[in-house]
Amino acid sequence: LYKGVIDDNGTAVFNGKIFVQKDAQKTNAFQSNKNILLSDNSTVNTKPQLEIFADDVKCSHGCTVGQLDEEAFFYLRSRGISEKKAKSLLIHAFAIDILDHIKPEPIREYVHKLISDRLDV
Repeated sequence: LYKGVIDDNGTAVFNGKIFVQKDAQKTNAFQSNKNILLSDNSTVNTKPQLEIFADDVKCSHGCTVGQLDEEAFFYLRSRGISEKKAKSLLIHAFAIDILDHIKPEPIREYVHKLISDRLDV
């Protein structure tokens, strides 16, 4: 799982490939790239790929590019949360589920702190 939050004139590029050799039977792989664009000038170029030479595998891939959920944003704003804080909370919610995929606790806590500090949450 790869996630991106792109703002201003930023451009993100994701070019991922899962390569499964012929003798790698029973491989189970998934590749996902999810992105949020925060401005009309930001862009994402994403290209998840599978290259499979084995017959008995379970592999998939996908990508999404979108914007913050307007309804969720409106809900937070209607509860008295500032525009800046509402935006930070929604970005935090998008980014934070990556932590479920980080097994070592010290690294997970470190990444969580980086995300929270960056978003001032």
